[in-house]
Amino acid sequence: MSPEISDVFSRLDPSKSKTYSKTKRSEDAAEHEHPRLIKLQKGLKPDHIKLTPYQAFCWKVLGNAAMKAKANIKLEDALLQAHMPLLAEEYKAYMWFTSLLAVLLAAVVGIVLLAVLEPFEVALAAAVMLPLIAGMAVYGLLSIIPGSNASSRGRDINKRIGPAMSFISALASADVNVDVIFKELARQNIYGSVKEEAEWITRDTELLGIDVITAVSRGAQRTPSDRFQDFLQGVVTPSTSGGQLKPYFLQKAEQYEREMKIQNRAMLENLGLMAETYVTVVVAFPLFLVIIMAIMAIIGGLDSGIAITLLYLVVALMVPVSQIGFIFYVWNMTEEARV
Repeated sequence: MSPEISDVFSRLDPSKSKTYSKTKRSEDAAEHEHPRLIKLQKGLKPDHIKLTPYQAFCWKVLGNAAMKAKANIKLEDALLQAHMPLLAEEYKAYMWFTSLLAVLLAAVVGIVLLAVLEPFEVALAAAVMLPLIAGMAVYGLLSIIPGSNASSRGRDINKRIGPAMSFISALASADVNVDVIFKELARQNIYGSVKEEAEWITRDTELLGIDVITAVSRGAQRTPSDRFQDFLQGVVTPSTSGGQLKPYFLQKAEQYEREMKIQNRAMLENLGLMAETYVTVVVAFPLFLVIIMAIMAIIGGLDSGIAITLLYLVVALMVPVSQIGFIFYVWNMTEEARV
């Protein structure tokens, strides 16, 4: 190729544009390959996720021990699915130090109880058991937080996947490419956690330079929702086998719409059952119980002091607790179905 033609191609090379950012891979790869070009808007910089001061202190104290500990794959998956910006080793150090701090605080409380509580045997047992219970309780609570957050995100995805699928099918009907579909979905805040999953897929394709099929496959592996995982795996299969995605998107939109109608019908039936149970357990049963105890106290079958105490317990404890329990259950049931 002549120098003139080579010079023309070099001027047309898009990598010369100032709107592109260069990012190196590992040091070993940089010795053999040129820096990979990542297309970013001019002036755009990546966000740096930092630990809180307390988490940084925990990592400084117990970071080496956490690095040497056995890898916890389940914890890594839970942190990834919960979108918690922490490595498994950092979270281990945070759990261990917080649990140790709880043990020390409980030990101080136990020493105080040992000095003021009588008899001495009871105070000694409390001083010994309190740090153990506190440490185990804090460690157990921190252990289940990532999985609980991941499950909460999974429920939110399952709740919003029907409307999101309608949005996807509308774009697919206009023959929009798959990567653009997920990019547009990532801009719709109304879809909650589904939008966050689409953001990660778009990040893989736009920022990391991964092809859309691999990005969707990775999204299927890390999502906490089985339904969304099934959908993403269904996107990969026809794409790799030469099938068409447009009919698949339309079929999935109809499927999730039918499932949403079935779930809403089941929720209404459960609400009807709960209404009948509420009238029987919370309204009628305490009323009958109060009447029965009052009659037994009048005819002498029940001591008046015991009857008054039981009446106080029914009115001040049983009725409010049952009311609050039913309210929370109904609220939680409707919250899961609300979009």
